[in-house]
Amino acid sequence: MTEHQTDDSAVERALRAGLEDFDLSDEDRALLEEAAEGKGPGFEDGPRPVVAVIGRPNVGKSTLVNRILGRREAVVEDVPGVTRDRVAYDAEWSGREFTLVDTGGWEVDATGIHLRVAEQAEIAVELADVVMFVVDATVGATDDDEAVVKLLRKSGKPVVLVANKVDDERTEADAASLWNLGLGQPWPVSALHGRGSGDALDALLEVLPDVSSVGGAYQRGGPRRVALIGRPNVGKSSLLNKLAGSERVVVDNVAGTTRDPVDEYIELGGKTWRFVDTAGIRRRVHQTRGADFYASLRTQTALEKAEVAVVLIDAGESIAEQDIRVVQQVIDSGRALVIAYNKWDTLDEERRYYLEREIERELVQVPWAPRVNISAKTGRAVDKLVPALEKSLDSWDQRIPTGRLNAFLGEIVAAHPHPVRGGKQPRILFATQASTRPPRFVVFASGFIEAGYRRFLERKLREEFGFEGTPIEVSVRVREKRRRK
Repeated sequence: MTEHQTDDSAVERALRAGLEDFDLSDEDRALLEEAAEGKGPGFEDGPRPVVAVIGRPNVGKSTLVNRILGRREAVVEDVPGVTRDRVAYDAEWSGREFTLVDTGGWEVDATGIHLRVAEQAEIAVELADVVMFVVDATVGATDDDEAVVKLLRKSGKPVVLVANKVDDERTEADAASLWNLGLGQPWPVSALHGRGSGDALDALLEVLPDVSSVGGAYQRGGPRRVALIGRPNVGKSSLLNKLAGSERVVVDNVAGTTRDPVDEYIELGGKTWRFVDTAGIRRRVHQTRGADFYASLRTQTALEKAEVAVVLIDAGESIAEQDIRVVQQVIDSGRALVIAYNKWDTLDEERRYYLEREIERELVQVPWAPRVNISAKTGRAVDKLVPALEKSLDSWDQRIPTGRLNAFLGEIVAAHPHPVRGGKQPRILFATQASTRPPRFVVFASGFIEAGYRRFLERKLREEFGFEGTPIEVSVRVREKRRRK
């Protein structure tokens, strides 16, 4: 251990001891304990367990997925088989985290696109630790369901049988008839209304392992996941085609031709990357209907799947409100960020001058995002995307040792103390990094820390530790001194 590290550890121990004079909640103590042991979100010992949701088309799988996630992510529509590929989401129930995989419907006599869907469902079972098998209780078990049961038996995976569309007590008898499938207890659920979903999830936790045995097929590890996002017609598909070296995505001058996200595994800079291409965010969502409308919501889904987003901006046009909104969406979703200015080869000197002014004015909230000037059409500078992506992901994954963090904040606060307000000066008592992906810091303080000072701390953290290309969060917990008895 170097002298520097010894000093940092001494500072940390002294500050930690000083915290004992303050009222700390159980949650505070758990956070401090996790930080001391290097645990907590983003510091997992192994890949999260994977749960695959499978079943025939239109039994309500995506509705159930949305119910479990507590937000509208999965594409839901009254056309059977809108979910075509396996889509993975981070989920949590009763403090247990797992990866939830939504699949397309599985049919025995599948042909064409349906065959691809069936294959995806089979792969999902293979790459899962536990399977949630969804059956429409109002229809009962069909021949297709019986075929899925065979597939599940063969897999030997634990199964939680969900009898969906049980909206009231009258339909509970329908659910009971599903005992005949021989997969154990059917859990009556109404994914639409939430009825019974908690019981089904409790049953899931009973068979869920702590760490995935399928090697983290969806989470952490494997090719890094990149979302190409931006408003319609900025050249996302052209860029993907240029990177992939083939015309794999429908490209048309009609804005918003790409409807479903298409995942591509692409070799760049000696590494494989997984690119999620997605529909552009539309300006007039109310004018689009059906699957197109949901495709416009898929930017959010793409961000859920991705670890880093490349926001593509048309350098030839003025930066629009929509561009700023897309960048904000990446920050809000806590993903790493790279901004690529496309069609750079078409710019003259005057446009370049004005673009720089626009960037300073409109994108003032992300001076930390790496920037690449490219041309998707000619391939200009697209090789520069790789170092930018790697830099952003390294920052996103970065963890600062608690001792180093506190020693650094101690220096900053000594040089620039928080302003005195109402005769009091809030003190920073201790700080810890609660998680990575993105880096989140929790600061314990003796009084309210103003927003301006929080921004100052964030800026100083970036100056000292880099964090180029990742949002970082600084939250403050104000704690009172214990009253002496």
